[in-house]
Amino acid sequence: MSTVDVLTDLPASRTEPDGSAVIRVLSYNIRSMRDDVGALARVIRACAPDVVCVQEAPRFFRWRKAAARLARLSELVYVTGGAPASGPLILSSLRAQVLRTEDVLLPRTPGLHQRGLATAVLRFGRAEVGVISCHLSINAAERYEQGRLALERLASLGVRHGVLAGDLNDRPDGRTFGLLADALQDGWATRPWGREHTTRLGDPLQRIDAVFATAGVGVLGCGVPMGLPGIPESDLRSATDHLPVLAALRVPAP
Repeated sequence: MSTVDVLTDLPASRTEPDGSAVIRVLSYNIRSMRDDVGALARVIRACAPDVVCVQEAPRFFRWRKAAARLARLSELVYVTGGAPASGPLILSSLRAQVLRTEDVLLPRTPGLHQRGLATAVLRFGRAEVGVISCHLSINAAERYEQGRLALERLASLGVRHGVLAGDLNDRPDGRTFGLLADALQDGWATRPWGREHTTRLGDPLQRIDAVFATAGVGVLGCGVPMGLPGIPESDLRSATDHLPVLAALRVPAP
């Protein structure tokens, strides 16, 4: 298991004197809230995120009620996604000003699940950032095309700085992971912090969830928050079948 000792917490959210914003971005596959929702909310709150990119959000019967419950328990607000994006969802703290959102359905291969993207442009003080939450296909060919389309969508958001986060269903040596890492900064590879692997504790060690950022965004640390105060291992085990990825990023002002 690859782990970087967590001696101190990641930098706290703040606005720098030059107008840049330090934000915390969390990526988390929540398996449709089928597990311990209380533990899930405790993990999210302990990470103190400004933005949460959720995968496998509830998307069928009463999905809006479930999304509102998750936001309330996590002390965050719903931004976009869920059923309209076929699973990906974005939550934020009240610190974020939501400038615009769009939910995108991706082309679907017959016989495979519908996939989509939850996208938003957020402002923190003077700093603006585009955000995409994604959950890519288990099929290699479809996954690669979805990765390409996600990069195109991130570039089309109309802002200089962006973040793409999600469950890639691919490892760092995979073709799609490599496509994203070649175009963007891979948070863990750039500034590792915490634990590397994102599969459930006890499962085969894999890093299939990640937070990426465009050039110009400062990566201050990124990884699974093992050992973070307020996150016992029991909560990580019972919240869902993935481990979360937490990144601290510095987004420059215009």
